[in-house]
Amino acid sequence: MNGNRHYGVRVEGAKYGVGFGSALAIAISYTNNHSILWAIIHGILGWFYVIFAALFR
Repeated sequence: MNGNRHYGVRVEGAKYGVGFGSALAIAISYTNNHSILWAIIHGILGWFYVIFAALFR
């Protein structure tokens, strides 16, 4: 078997995880704040904002 197969799966998973985290942060931010500017900022922060919102809201 090719040893690079597992590495490729991990890279693809990380790439999609970052995109999903940003989309989730934007959705949560817009629902809470009703502001496109804050949604963009929180989308850049991604998973950090998702975790913050889950812990403190």
